[in-house]
Amino acid sequence: MCLSDEGLLLTWGSNTCGQLGTGNKTNSSTPTHTAGDIDRLVEIAAVHNSNISAASVVSGKVYMWGVCRGQNVLSPMETNFSSLDEVFACFASPPCTWKPLSLESDDSSGLVSCIAGRFNDPNTSDVAFVVEGKKIHVHKAILRMRCEYFNSMFQQGRWNEAEKDAIEIQQFSYGVYHSFLKYLYTDSVDSATTEETVELLHLSDSYCERQLKRACEKILWQSVSVENVTGLIAVADKYKAESLMDYCFKFAYQHMTQVALSGGFAELDGALAKQLTVKAAEMGIFKT
Repeated sequence: MCLSDEGLLLTWGSNTCGQLGTGNKTNSSTPTHTAGDIDRLVEIAAVHNSNISAASVVSGKVYMWGVCRGQNVLSPMETNFSSLDEVFACFASPPCTWKPLSLESDDSSGLVSCIAGRFNDPNTSDVAFVVEGKKIHVHKAILRMRCEYFNSMFQQGRWNEAEKDAIEIQQFSYGVYHSFLKYLYTDSVDSATTEETVELLHLSDSYCERQLKRACEKILWQSVSVENVTGLIAVADKYKAESLMDYCFKFAYQHMTQVALSGGFAELDGALAKQLTVKAAEMGIFKT
């Protein structure tokens, strides 16, 4: 199996149990497009000693096909699992893993879960942000420790907001600001649409949150396509997101003909379009 940059799954080889997911048990000597009727795939898995294949999509859903408790599942079937590991733990015989295990200590899990559990808690918070008319309850001490922007905001005598119990936010949407504040409590970013992630990237750039900015860039990698790559190049340029820019350029080089013919390329800023074209030429993309 292989997964393309655009989230397309190609399978080939032995198919005695339907492990190729093509809807039949016919072997294939050439790559065949599989799972075309489900959402964009972001991860695939298979192991040599089991006739099971699995994949996860951008929404988080997990699919499996092949041998399932003695039955042959010929096409991708949606499961209730949240990770590919669960597929092979529950249905492989014997149970196995599809990648090396990473064991982490959970010594700090009590403290981490305690802090995360106090996010948006009106009973213990000492300040609330009001976004689109809805309140998000937080704690000044945690925000000051986690974010230099808030550390400056809540220093007495520096900002008017330091003495307020409720602070109105108009620059960002409720969902994105909620995700940002939750990130300060959990150190993880909630799943979101491409547009929301771009807005969160904007926020992280405005608040000088470098770690969150890098996380947003990595999330956006998964959504890059021929249709939106030029738009994301413009986003990366606007917010100086270097890793996102590099990823988008590499993706564009691999699909240069389609990108050049897309409507987004015509709308790309002239300087960026020139930069993309020149680098593609330097790499020999246009050689005949």
